Amino acid sequence: MLRATGLTDADLERPLIAVANTWSEVTPCNMHLRELAEDVKSGIRAAGGTAIECNTIVVTDGIAMGTAGMKASLVSRETVADSIELFVDGHAFDGVVAISGCDKTVAGTVQSLARLDLPSLMLYGGSILPGHHAGRDLTIQDVFEAVGAHAAGRIDDAELRAIECAACPGAGACGGQFTANTMATAACMLGISPMESGRPADDDGRAEEARSCGAMVMDLVNSNTTARQILTAEAFADAMASVALTGGSTNAVLHLIAIAREAGVRFGLEDVDRINRETPLLADLKPTGRFTATDLFAAGGMRLVARRLRDLGLLRSGGLTVSGRTIDEEADRAVETPGQEVMREASAPIAAQGHLAILRGNLSPEGCVLKLCPDAPAIFEGPARIFDSEEAAFAAVQAAEIEQGDVVVIRYEGPRGGPGMREMLAVTAALVGAGLGDSVALVTDGRFSGATHGVMVGHVCPEAISGGPIALLQDGDVIRIDVAQRRLETNIDLETRRPDWVAPAPSVQTGVLARYAATVSSASDGAVTCPVPPPA
Repeated sequence: MLRATGLTDADLERPLIAVANTWSEVTPCNMHLRELAEDVKSGIRAAGGTAIECNTIVVTDGIAMGTAGMKASLVSRETVADSIELFVDGHAFDGVVAISGCDKTVAGTVQSLARLDLPSLMLYGGSILPGHHAGRDLTIQDVFEAVGAHAAGRIDDAELRAIECAACPGAGACGGQFTANTMATAACMLGISPMESGRPADDDGRAEEARSCGAMVMDLVNSNTTARQILTAEAFADAMASVALTGGSTNAVLHLIAIAREAGVRFGLEDVDRINRETPLLADLKPTGRFTATDLFAAGGMRLVARRLRDLGLLRSGGLTVSGRTIDEEADRAVETPGQEVMREASAPIAAQGHLAILRGNLSPEGCVLKLCPDAPAIFEGPARIFDSEEAAFAAVQAAEIEQGDVVVIRYEGPRGGPGMREMLAVTAALVGAGLGDSVALVTDGRFSGATHGVMVGHVCPEAISGGPIALLQDGDVIRIDVAQRRLETNIDLETRRPDWVAPAPSVQTGVLARYAATVSSASDGAVTCPVPPPA
């Protein structure tokens, strides 16, 4: 069969390396990965291996956001991981290079490598260049915020169209420290991706970097260095510290926990909170800051992130990476651009602690993730505005029905209830665009993104469809968010309402979404669908 594909006896005597691609024409994040795979395969062949490529899917949040299609996004992470596992196990490969771009492909590819535990690495396709309009850099976030500003009458049709047309100028993943770039940063600190993965998608060095990944995986095969030897508990701590240091996406919590489960590593919400208390915010990156991922690369890239972590005493010593160098040695190789303003010195942080916190209380007994910006209040208290879908909440924002001091509650959007745990970027961006970003809070059992000011709360567990306390809230209930005490509470005895609560019928009863809803774990456990043994 393999001879029929063109392989020779000499090819079959060499190690067989799977090149698991996530190329697609549907998104700029992944549209350039077909060419990148050719360079990876060239590097594998030059280093003595035989490369065989497969492809899997991508669901791009930038297109699906705010629609029913967003239900497919988190589900696609599992499909990416499952399909790579099946391809590699089904054909007895000796090593793997996985190539990722958009959000869930970064997490899904690394999940598969942790699950397979072969000599392997993940190559990230890189960030898009920023768009430019009216003298400022744009990312996809600006488009969503412009939608909110347009609905509030702050900009006209022409300005909205101009922002939309300028925001995404070419290939690469969304340019702020959103989920793709956050997870790419975390993957470098985990050691499972080469430090050059922070390179912009259109950078001239991309082809050579991809070829070097081919050589790297062959070195891993020859030394029998497998993924789980790299993905240690200490590596996960460094990865989360890099998220805190760079102001990364809340989705990193969900994805790192999921990857840790696959790797058999004990890592959870308590670790997230502890690490964020210990790690200052140093990177001035969008969506909360001024700069984009391409600016971070120009300032010194992933090695500069590693060096800052070491300066803070937060970088593990001697940790393995796919380059063959230790993480310390990678930090030694950092070249910081003189006068750069993207990454501050450890002695001059933007904020003394990371922007993520884990809250518990009578609204979140399993915990929830809070994204806190430097200018947010320590305590936020206000009346609940209840919505049983993202669409209902978005319509209320567009209709100017949300007021300062409200706590917007969006429920039945969790992993099971959605199903698929949609991300509420359309809602949060619309709130910011309407001028409410620093005066309202959001509580959801779905996901959220994009807070530029104020307080946003999400990932409340357990979710509403599972009978979580969020299901028992009513309009007007007072919700209190206390950052210092790490509490999310209401003054209502919610359990008195439980006898009257009836779980709604599943919104999807057939197909992949129904199967996902029937098998997915709580978001507090990474929203994984594959049973994994308890961590050691």
